[in-house]
Amino acid sequence: MTTTTAPNLAPAPTRALSLSRTTATAARVLRQLRHDPRTIAMMILIPCVMLFLLRYVFDGSPRTFDSIGASLLGIFPLITMFLVTSIATLRERTSGTLERLLAMPLGKGDLIAGYALAFGVLAIIQSALATGLAVWFLGLDVIGSPWLLLLVALLDALLGTALGLFVSAFAASEFQAVQFMPAVIFPQLLLCGLFTPRDNMHPVLETISDVLPMSYAVDGMNEVLRHTDMTATFVRDALIVAGCALLVLGLGAATLRRRTP
Repeated sequence: MTTTTAPNLAPAPTRALSLSRTTATAARVLRQLRHDPRTIAMMILIPCVMLFLLRYVFDGSPRTFDSIGASLLGIFPLITMFLVTSIATLRERTSGTLERLLAMPLGKGDLIAGYALAFGVLAIIQSALATGLAVWFLGLDVIGSPWLLLLVALLDALLGTALGLFVSAFAASEFQAVQFMPAVIFPQLLLCGLFTPRDNMHPVLETISDVLPMSYAVDGMNEVLRHTDMTATFVRDALIVAGCALLVLGLGAATLRRRTP
């Protein structure tokens, strides 16, 4: 008597990154976000509101706003995208959505790239609004091109998206995802050169700041403030921020879990 083995109906895992699967994932995320106006408002409007408040906090000292406004133009999008992305990704994992998606012919790389693409679209809108508000409405005095400010702000928002996707793999609840902010964002905020030049810090802290991506985001913004043309230092800073975002996205794909234990 011959025994017939039932075929394995589970699809084989797909590892190669696919443009069609990535764009389909991005479209699904954007459709979900369309029904969550509070999240959209947080991502797009909060950086603008914070810049508006900052301008009038220093109403009697516009030079202070000029000196730190550009740096915060990059920092605010990074923070908001980090929070929203980490919580949104964790919510999909705890609800079982990621487990169902990864049971399909969808690789982790496709999923992470789709999320990055979807949130990247919102990051473009967010960065454009914040840059336009700071330069043309709040009077941020910039020697270089505002388009370079926009570029760095966009890279910072994408870096925040990548960091949020990465840390969501290590959180078991939305509260834990928020708790990662002091561990991931606050040290970079203190050491990025916003409060004091990095070369004035203790040598150990200066060395640590040299490996943190937010330091190069602030340096890139400062290059636009001080120089009329694109400098080699600006190109280096922008490439480092972009490279860190791609590296963290890769780590996010490697550590992505189907569900929360």
